[in-house]
Amino acid sequence: MQGYKTIEDLGDLEGKVVILRADLNVPMDENFKVTNTARIDRTVPTIKVLMDKGAKVVVISHFGRPEGKGDMNNSLCHVAPELEKALGSKVVFVKDCIGEEVKNAIDSMSADEVLLLENLRFYDEEKKGNEAWAKELVKYADAYVSDAFSTAHRAHASMVAAPSMLPSAMGLLMAEEVNALTTGLNNPTRPMMAIVGGSKVSTKLDLLNNLVKKVDKLVISGGMAHTFLKVLGYNGINEENSLVQNDMLETAEQILATAKEANCEVILPKDLVWAAEFAANAEHKTVSLDNIPEGGCLLDIGEKTVALICNKLEECKTVVWNGPLGAFELKPFDEATNAVAAKVAELTVAGNLISVAGGGDTVSALANAGVEDKFSYVSTAGGAFLEWMEGKELPGVAIFKK
Repeated sequence: MQGYKTIEDLGDLEGKVVILRADLNVPMDENFKVTNTARIDRTVPTIKVLMDKGAKVVVISHFGRPEGKGDMNNSLCHVAPELEKALGSKVVFVKDCIGEEVKNAIDSMSADEVLLLENLRFYDEEKKGNEAWAKELVKYADAYVSDAFSTAHRAHASMVAAPSMLPSAMGLLMAEEVNALTTGLNNPTRPMMAIVGGSKVSTKLDLLNNLVKKVDKLVISGGMAHTFLKVLGYNGINEENSLVQNDMLETAEQILATAKEANCEVILPKDLVWAAEFAANAEHKTVSLDNIPEGGCLLDIGEKTVALICNKLEECKTVVWNGPLGAFELKPFDEATNAVAAKVAELTVAGNLISVAGGGDTVSALANAGVEDKFSYVSTAGGAFLEWMEGKELPGVAIFKK
């Protein structure tokens, strides 16, 4: 990782206490059972490398939104068994993240154990970036490592203040994430395509404005495409049957103008899937843009658009993807997302395409399509991935610059 500090820069770690800032904010059911272990599994290699170097590893993380209040619903004690299972080593849970209890646990831990401290957000000081509190957090540590890229857009105490107080570095996962995003967006092999879906233009305004200046081809789909189609004069699209934002029409027009100036080819839907209602297996049909029925709702892109996107993908060497192409959570309105995802996967596996995807809905959509393991890299980060694609510097990454 040129330009950033990694674990190798920390030198000899034998016998040293290393704080590992992980992201263990995993989904759970009503019985506190973890339903997706991806974030746990992805940080295990860093823990193992640190242990192999003789370090005493102390894992810290946030979980949920306790708003500075300790409660069992947001306790990391529920995550400890899953971390232990994934790691294959004993995980000792500590009921606090600062203070004497932490010191005592560190003093008594054996070489084959890992400590997991309680939820950082049980303290308001974490989200406020409080430096005095961060000093208490790292009081008993010799070094700091971060694998929490998904929180890197937040200048929280554990993300920025804490690593500034110790020898610090990126973990394997953080380095992998930054390397993939740098390769995918900042230094891509061209031609490059970005696929952007989602519901509203207003939520991805910065993203679109950044991408049209960086990519060769930009696919705009999902509900946000309705606003752009309205700009092009397709008046069958309205507030009753779509997610068009009439207050964003001028903005959409400006984005298209910027794209033209930057020689970025914008790919918009050529046909849409109309449904009688927003429901799985609702009555539906593919319609042309100038023949949209009254009532109902527009839930996906049609076959012509899918074919167009797939043909354009054949011309590309890099693709970055954020957001589904339609209402993928409702069958059969996941068909377009599945088909395009399958094409990206096919080209990636064949070695013809570098594919980077990220964002919560995107990860779910690719999992639904069964191809998440066939992309070059899939980021579990949401806001951090989006802000990176918007061209913003992330404080939790910048702190590791050499």
